[in-house]
Amino acid sequence: MATYNKKGFKSKSKKLDSNKNESTTAEVFETLDQSASRTEQVVSKYQNYIIGFVGITVTVVLGFLGYSKLIVEPMSNEANNELFTAQNYFSQALISSEKSDSLFLLSLNGADGKYGFLDIISNYSGTDAADISVYSAGMAYYHLNDFKNSIEYLKDFDSDDEILKALAIGSIGDSFAELDQLDDALDSYSSAANSSSNDFTTPKFLLKAGNIATLLGNKKVALKYYESIKVDYPKSAESFLIEIQIEKNSL
Repeated sequence: MATYNKKGFKSKSKKLDSNKNESTTAEVFETLDQSASRTEQVVSKYQNYIIGFVGITVTVVLGFLGYSKLIVEPMSNEANNELFTAQNYFSQALISSEKSDSLFLLSLNGADGKYGFLDIISNYSGTDAADISVYSAGMAYYHLNDFKNSIEYLKDFDSDDEILKALAIGSIGDSFAELDQLDDALDSYSSAANSSSNDFTTPKFLLKAGNIATLLGNKKVALKYYESIKVDYPKSAESFLIEIQIEKNSL
């Protein structure tokens, strides 16, 4: 037989649960109050350190932004303006048949109050213009037949542009070849070919590496470079008549 509670009757268990919940809630709030109090004590105790740390962080961030905006950016713009004149002399030298040497020297040393590549390297270190000037100075010295200086500057050049980097390394090989340092030239051409994989610079320096290896009498090494052109870059200009080179070194 089912038993029903009379209307209005509250069970003791519900009262106990209610009292238990109220007690638990009180404990939670008491714990939170204690935690908050301890946190306030910590903050109060170390507030000078915290404020100092935040202040240093803000100062560093603002200092970096200020340095970039007020110093680096204007310096880069100034360097780019100077670079324009130096590059103009260099470009004229490449197409001039009579005044090329004097124009290359102007590109290096500047004129009429304008900087040349060497001045830009010295005065605007860390800028893109200075990096480009290192490469351009190396190439200017190469055209002036000053191969030792060409090597020194091109060795210092670094770039995220794979083609430009390969050209710099390959030009070091050209300078070594001009100095009759063929082993060094071969190393440079091989490095230039391996520094990137593209249809412009890679077959160019593979061919040069093969030709130098041939001059050194190392047909096996030369054949490796020539066959790489044939297999990997069959549509390149360097692949033209490559079969003849392969046949010569296969004998």
